[in-house]
Amino acid sequence: MTAYPRWKIVLVAIVMLIGLLFASPNLFGQQSALQLAKDQSAVAEPDRIAIEKLLAEKGIPLAGSFIEQGRLTLRFATPADEKKAHEAISKAMPNKYTIALSSASRVPDWMRRFGLTPVKLGLDLRGGVYLVYQVDIQAAVKQELDRFNQDFRASLRNAHVPYEDVKVDYANNRVTVLFRDAANFAKGREAIESDNRSLNFDETTVGNAPALQLTLTPQQIKQREDYAVQQNIVILRNRLNSPELAVSEPQVARQGSDQIAIQLPGLQNSAEVKTILGKTATLEFHMVDETDNPYDAARTGQIPLGTKLYYTRHKRPVLLKRDIVVTGDQLTDASFQPNTQEGPAVSVSLDSRGAEKMLRNTEENIGHMMAVVFIDRSSTKNAAGAEVVHTKEEVINEATIRGVFSNSFQITGINPIEGRELALLLRAGGLAAPLSEIEERAIGPSLGQDNINKGVNAMVFGTLAAFVFMAIYYKLFGIIADVVLAANVILLTAMLSIVGAALTLPGIAAVVLTVGMAVDANILIYERIREEVRMGVSPRAAIAAGFERAFSAIADSNVTALIAGVVLWLFGSGAVRGFAVVLVLGIATSMFTSLMGSRALVQVIFGGRRKIDRLPI
Repeated sequence: MTAYPRWKIVLVAIVMLIGLLFASPNLFGQQSALQLAKDQSAVAEPDRIAIEKLLAEKGIPLAGSFIEQGRLTLRFATPADEKKAHEAISKAMPNKYTIALSSASRVPDWMRRFGLTPVKLGLDLRGGVYLVYQVDIQAAVKQELDRFNQDFRASLRNAHVPYEDVKVDYANNRVTVLFRDAANFAKGREAIESDNRSLNFDETTVGNAPALQLTLTPQQIKQREDYAVQQNIVILRNRLNSPELAVSEPQVARQGSDQIAIQLPGLQNSAEVKTILGKTATLEFHMVDETDNPYDAARTGQIPLGTKLYYTRHKRPVLLKRDIVVTGDQLTDASFQPNTQEGPAVSVSLDSRGAEKMLRNTEENIGHMMAVVFIDRSSTKNAAGAEVVHTKEEVINEATIRGVFSNSFQITGINPIEGRELALLLRAGGLAAPLSEIEERAIGPSLGQDNINKGVNAMVFGTLAAFVFMAIYYKLFGIIADVVLAANVILLTAMLSIVGAALTLPGIAAVVLTVGMAVDANILIYERIREEVRMGVSPRAAIAAGFERAFSAIADSNVTALIAGVVLWLFGSGAVRGFAVVLVLGIATSMFTSLMGSRALVQVIFGGRRKIDRLPI
């Protein structure tokens, strides 16, 4: 038998040891847990001490706690203790933390410090978090009317047409543009209709003044409501699939006319997810009013005409002009840059419309100051259980325009947590309408456990059947194949733990398929060895030839399956993607164990023998 390089045997041993290490956290099981996160800062050690003290005073036993990535995880022995702790913390510290139901592994702290985590199980196996959000469709219609208000004013301003006012009647879904006389009305109507050709306007009078009126039809209102729900679904999917959150295989679907249901399987950072999901964050760029005193305006409450009073995060008043230069919906990309010369920053790119506005504004205002307003809307529940919407508007950046720029620039003056969150929200898009959480529940363990039992039984029986067949049919070589198959399952489990993919029922089917493909690879090798022996080749040469000549057939079949799996992974979703992830990883581990692992084990068993009279195959 041709000598098998010792370094390959050592490599196989090292890979298996690493695989055993990463697969071992799956032996410890899960516990009920709560996850706590703050809005714009990390949970620190004093927070943990205060919460542990609170739980001790309430007599609620705590199985363990740890802080990871700015979030606090509290582990409990029973779901009842978890529920009591949730109620106690919510009552004692209202609105201080975002609290979410979750589960946490019992892995020792030293494993957790090294990043060793168990395989995440999908909602159909372990259960998970189920959320239902209500879409504020009335707010969606209001936003549409406000947009028409801004657009009509801009059209008249660009056409240099004087007008009296633009009034919005939210009760009747109507926008009315008032003019001074018939001449200006004719010019204004032409300017507005040329910019809004898809809208139908009515001519009317308010008092003695001519007016142009737009009333949304029931069909337009229904279209806007449907758009708001569908757009929110897309945005929520984008946020859940972002690399910052990395939620495995989330399911987002419409429920009824104005609700969105979200399933979050294999969840580890549910507190942060809940914080991000319900937020409506956007930016507005305004020029700074450099003539009036913002402190006088804040003290007297008298705001100069055409301006609005804002505050920075340090509570310093700032007067900004009401005209908006660019809004957040004109952003095409946003990325967080943690290390720039001016500290953490968010790099922003604008679309052509926003770039044109920014270019014109910077050309006209070199030497003047422009501010960035961060608008953040989120909702919480008060003590009575009613939904309370919070809107925060603050100036996060003021800078003097030193030169002309248009479609690309940076926003500075933010801390790392704010920058990371702002980039995520801007990149995923602002919600088309505010969301209110109306339901959160953990999927009951009965369904999850029943599916786990059935899935595990299918995997165990299928694997055992393959083991028995190989041992009976190929004797000692069959036992070698069984060891290799077990190593394949261990490596696949380790890979799933490393990449953080959620294992679902389709994923278990992929595990069984992977075992079958690994068996097929070993059969190709062993049948080739048998064929070489029948041709009179010596046992050592037959082993070498069997592995060498079976390689092309094994590689061809596995590469074909790998291509199909990658396509399903990239373009599939839900159950299809869950199957594809396990299949792709399983093909990689199968080829490694069948070609290198099996060869190394055969070398260890037969390589030291001086003479081999007969192969037990």
